[in-house]
Amino acid sequence: MEPIWYPSPEEARGTRLHRFMEALGFADYEAFYRYSVEEAEDFYHQFFAHLAIPWRRPYTRVVEGHFPFPRFFVGGRLNLVEACLRHDPSKTALLHETEGGEVRALSYGELKAEVARVAAGLKALGVGRGDRVGLWMPMGLEAATLLLATAWIGAIAIPIFSGYAAEAAAVRLKDAGARLLAVQDGFLRRGRRVELLPEARKAQALAGTGKLLVVRRLGLPLEAGEAAYPDLSGEASPPEEMGSMDPFMLIYTSGTTGRPKGTVHYHAGFPLKAALDLALLFDLREEDRLFWFTDLGWMMGPWAILGGLVLGATVFLYDGAPDHPGPDRLWRMASAHRLTHLGLSPTLVRALIPFGEAPLEGHDLSSLRVLGSTGEPWNLEAYLWFFRAVGKERLPIVNYSGGTEVSGGILGNVLLRPIKPMGFNTAVPGMKAAVLDEEGRPAVGRVGELAVLAPWPGMTEGFWQDEARYLETYFGKVPGVWVHGDLALLDEEGHFFILGRSDDTLKVAGKRVGPAEVETAATGHPALRECAAIGVPHPVKGEAIVLFAVLRPGHTPSPALAEEVAEKVAEALGKPLRPERVLFVPDLPKTRNAKVMRRVIRAAFLGQDPGDLSALENPEAVRAIQEAAQG
Repeated sequence: MEPIWYPSPEEARGTRLHRFMEALGFADYEAFYRYSVEEAEDFYHQFFAHLAIPWRRPYTRVVEGHFPFPRFFVGGRLNLVEACLRHDPSKTALLHETEGGEVRALSYGELKAEVARVAAGLKALGVGRGDRVGLWMPMGLEAATLLLATAWIGAIAIPIFSGYAAEAAAVRLKDAGARLLAVQDGFLRRGRRVELLPEARKAQALAGTGKLLVVRRLGLPLEAGEAAYPDLSGEASPPEEMGSMDPFMLIYTSGTTGRPKGTVHYHAGFPLKAALDLALLFDLREEDRLFWFTDLGWMMGPWAILGGLVLGATVFLYDGAPDHPGPDRLWRMASAHRLTHLGLSPTLVRALIPFGEAPLEGHDLSSLRVLGSTGEPWNLEAYLWFFRAVGKERLPIVNYSGGTEVSGGILGNVLLRPIKPMGFNTAVPGMKAAVLDEEGRPAVGRVGELAVLAPWPGMTEGFWQDEARYLETYFGKVPGVWVHGDLALLDEEGHFFILGRSDDTLKVAGKRVGPAEVETAATGHPALRECAAIGVPHPVKGEAIVLFAVLRPGHTPSPALAEEVAEKVAEALGKPLRPERVLFVPDLPKTRNAKVMRRVIRAAFLGQDPGDLSALENPEAVRAIQEAAQG
């Protein structure tokens, strides 16, 4: 596949990455990347010195030890909030638009004062160093303030997806032993009131959480013993001095079975990794405005807030639906707020395509410099639409792949190299990434497992109170190597492609293929809006492919159309990979940040327990799949 975007010499020279390379004496990106992994100690030291991270006590080494339990910034003392709140007090730090259209902002000076006030109030409520604090609310000024205030006093934040029901939130709060739950009473979603406070009271009772702190946005009445966010007050104190690996956040990720995994993140890890990736991949600068459509409970919420603030940029926050009250909502906000960086998932882009390019008309998107994407593999049609309709073939798409446990990216795009559709033109500087075959050997031009061969600042310290599961998840396949769980391919020109989760891998008659390849081929048919491919047991082939397809408006399911779609895949990938069945469904099960849950689809199709569905925005889609399987 040929590149679709090329940097101009002028654009390349103006990037933060080029300026940093130049300061270190590098003119060639490939040589710089090799330095970043072969001399990682010096690379990280130089980069964070370049950012002037304010250490209370300097560290003696960046990395000590190896997988699975290395130590980072050994001996260093700091508090992450001091790295976030050190910038020009008059500059806008946070900009928030609600679904209802209310716009609020905080300058860096105002944010620092508000974080100090809330931190003092949390202390007055009995929260102290090491205590866990649940944060159950959508993206907004209060969400960002509470995240920082929790770190200010040395406590540990637990961001919770705003779409969870009480039971799902309670599982996470109980596992973490939360002392306090901070909740927004509710918000608007597609114009309807979503009341979180009643769910929070249920979760509090189920988890045994001590206190409830309420951010009142809908004006719901409080009950006895509940604290109101505006009333927080207490004796002011400076940020707690923390060790570099003292935890500040637990982010829970869900599997299809078993209890959620609480990934542990520390003061000198997650925020610094987020800042590095935003600076070197996304070229985020102090004058920029960053918006990633996400939720506080997903990694990209805290990532955007903390990484953006460390770099002194303005972080734009939005708490509503992407297409309400109309399909131009995102483009209107990008134009009105002069956003420079816009991050959307491939599934969200696919959902916007049926509206066409008309919603983009009349909105000035000239402020945009960089488009971003993460969460899942692309299909070609959606990628090209994003590049052409939104980016006007001038904006790079920084494809970004890593995870909650990584604190950011393993793979990405730098703005110094050409970018191929759906691909990644580099491993992130400092990340010693490789694609390994089934024997654990590096593979080029062949599908394999994405792995990281050396530790990096930002990698999770482990799973909360579950060391065995952490070791099994990442170090159970290849001793001494982080095997991430993604199926990937590295081509001869050094570009990576993610083909799906390795546990979603399809193996048909000995041929291994990622679901994304099948889905890309299938959506080449003009009738399909999106689809998901799964592998199911087959007596001869071992596995057969079943494709669940969502049609575009104006198309009707039929056996003939199913045959056409199956043949489209066979033409692209070969007859052995022709889907055994093509089933039409109204929708695919997705999380609110638009990830398609293939494992849930497979379980539903096979009549198995689909596991925890609390993160799904549309659980009714699972029932539709079960009905299609029986039809």
